[in-house]
Amino acid sequence: MKKINLGARQRDNHINYDIMYYIKPILCCCLLLSSSWRPTWNTTDDSRDQPRPDAIAVIQPITPEHRALIYTKNGNGYVHDNISASIEALQEICADLGLATDITDDPAIFTDDNLKLYQVLIFSNTNNETFDSDDQKLAFQRYIQAGGGFVGIHSASGSERQWPWFWKMLGGKFRRHPPLQPFDIQVIDPVHPATAMLGEVWKWEDECYYLDHLNPDNHILLAADLRTVEDDQQSEYPDVVFGNYFPLSWCHHYDGGHEFYTALGHKIEYYSLPLFRKHLSGGIQWVMNQVKDLDYSKVTTKLISE
Repeated sequence: MKKINLGARQRDNHINYDIMYYIKPILCCCLLLSSSWRPTWNTTDDSRDQPRPDAIAVIQPITPEHRALIYTKNGNGYVHDNISASIEALQEICADLGLATDITDDPAIFTDDNLKLYQVLIFSNTNNETFDSDDQKLAFQRYIQAGGGFVGIHSASGSERQWPWFWKMLGGKFRRHPPLQPFDIQVIDPVHPATAMLGEVWKWEDECYYLDHLNPDNHILLAADLRTVEDDQQSEYPDVVFGNYFPLSWCHHYDGGHEFYTALGHKIEYYSLPLFRKHLSGGIQWVMNQVKDLDYSKVTTKLISE
């Protein structure tokens, strides 16, 4: 793995982005989906706190001080064999977006001083215990509260399964999946940069993740069409299934931060596919378009060591 360079200075420039409301995608998806499921994203009139897609905006030229941390820590349990492939893909994606990258699976990186160097933290196929100490968890929480960005890929939703704040921040907690198989994915938001290239229905092979503890403020981007998923246990999970569809990807704002998650990405070869890379790139771009300079004066969580 690449040695982390902690000598970079925190950037000074803001990232500018256009603003688009979600009203049209919401109306479209209500027509597309069966009446038995109503997506639970926030549709309040106070649009200042709503995630907004930015399908046509391009991140302004970025200096080397704009950095992303690719984090791959796994605790005890299943470890994906796709991590190296995901790292290679994410390095190239971030380079195309003008982001320098650091890579680690060492949770010691999670201190205030270190995290201030990054505009986005990418949890790529992390799983189970992602941190070794409470102060590491709290440093991550403080980073989010300061306005930081988070991207979670595939099994990242299985990380920190005993920490409710993490579930809410990511948008849900992994519960189970049926065997890997091809199935149809309904594109709920067709203008978001993570989905604008996918059309109305994306035919894809992957593990169809079921999550529980879903955050009701998630802005749903993709949903599995469960009529195309073979799963003899599906009926056992009525509390996490929304009619014929189940959310697979979303974005939202939580506790001051800006988050994107996709449940897709199980197999090694997916990370070399242009369409999947565009999906990841669009999610990272959306997060970057939300992040401004970190402001630790807004942080409410205190470290144990303070």
